Amino acid sequence: MSSSHYSLLTILILFSVCVATGKNLNGYNIPKLSVLRRIFIRDPTKLVRAFNLSEDFQTLFYNQTLDHFNYRPESYNLFKQKYVINFKYWGGANASAPILAYLGAEAPIDGNIGDFELDIAAQFRALLVYIEHRFYGESIPYGLTLDKGLSDPSTLGYLSSTQALADYAEILVYLKQKLNAKNSPIIVIGGSYGGVLASWFRLKYPHVALGALASSAPILYFSDIIPQEPYFSVVAKDFLETSVSCHQTIRQSWEEIDRVASEPHGLTKLSKTFKTCKPLQSSSELKDHLIETYAGAAQYNNPFKRPVEAICNAIDGASPKIDILRKIFAGLVASGGNLTCYVNPPSPAPSQTDLAWHWQTCTEMVAPMGITNNTMFPPYPSELDEFLNDCKRSFGVPPRPHWASTYYGGHDIELALHRFASNIIFSNGLQDPYSSGGILKNISDTVVAVYTTEGSHCLDILSATEKDPTWLVTQRKIEVEIIRKWIATYYADLRAIKK
Repeated sequence: MSSSHYSLLTILILFSVCVATGKNLNGYNIPKLSVLRRIFIRDPTKLVRAFNLSEDFQTLFYNQTLDHFNYRPESYNLFKQKYVINFKYWGGANASAPILAYLGAEAPIDGNIGDFELDIAAQFRALLVYIEHRFYGESIPYGLTLDKGLSDPSTLGYLSSTQALADYAEILVYLKQKLNAKNSPIIVIGGSYGGVLASWFRLKYPHVALGALASSAPILYFSDIIPQEPYFSVVAKDFLETSVSCHQTIRQSWEEIDRVASEPHGLTKLSKTFKTCKPLQSSSELKDHLIETYAGAAQYNNPFKRPVEAICNAIDGASPKIDILRKIFAGLVASGGNLTCYVNPPSPAPSQTDLAWHWQTCTEMVAPMGITNNTMFPPYPSELDEFLNDCKRSFGVPPRPHWASTYYGGHDIELALHRFASNIIFSNGLQDPYSSGGILKNISDTVVAVYTTEGSHCLDILSATEKDPTWLVTQRKIEVEIIRKWIATYYADLRAIKK
């Protein structure tokens, strides 16, 4: 399948302008992204709702160290790192009341606030802290603009998960000192990449965080740990479990798309059938878009909208008199809503924040994506080698696809976590394709997997509603009780030490 088409699944990468031209707004080269590489992204607007800063939230900036791991003169440069704090429910330092710290991920913190902490803050009498990830939002080193701060590889070199975790540690230690809250236990929380960071933070900074809730954290989704197929295997399973006939129709559609495209004026016919925003240049352009649509529906197949079910209902409910491609188009309409056009829409200008995440996926967050022997999709082998070469040509820095597993671990994960880890919740919904790279079994009494068969990506850290199904309510209750036990044990140990 060609990678000549670059429409995007999620808003966080928005490289269509950059990728189509091969340059960003500064003329900086950016690697082309195939559909498989674009999937390794999450859309925080689907996970968490942006919040309006009320009087309960205080926005502050910390003078953060540029480089935590070297002692060159430039390492001591400071930049303003944004964090948000909420004292409304906090029981205070004298009561050693806990701190719930949300670790920001690949987005500005204002649009990346989890509601789970707000829902449980009162019962824990917890202080709420939300910390923005360096190079996102307003937390740009050197005090530079996003445009300038992300255009130089020597500057981007300070963007890594290790530096980000050290940022979080420095801020949290600073806050405890400032608030005289030496004995207040900290629970870190994150979702998707932020969930990965939360689990890594507990492993690397156990003296700072008492425990971690890692929601939909694919900590095993790296090239030397799992094969390339699992993500799309889960997508296919989600559709098959929803409707066998829908799954079969989608499976048959790829050959039909190629057949029509091979006819005289076939691409014109496909463009009209699928109401593309501009004429198709290849059948791969359409197939890429459909793959992204199905993957996104599966990843965010929450119980309130059920996008997989909506797509399948439209495909199965289409008139038997219409051909297979019009049935597929009906599913596309059900997914996208009432649009003027449905494929290859005009691409919005990319934000500079998008470049930051792409740098991360071109350096350490390198994950395999491929379709080899799938029941619903055509073969689409991983383009890892090509991608690595593109990254090196574009950024001038070779990716390190095995570094994350070397530094944080991942191989023989059960044995490793059983021996040295504690107080981590790995929560997942098995309808989320990224659950295939997560921890789905208990490792020990305190490193536990909490999952639901019907859950989707990061659903458990969304705000609770009256419409939540029982299984979701139960999942959150289990997580809360586990955290409660951690804190109770901590207080018991604290009392014992003080005697």
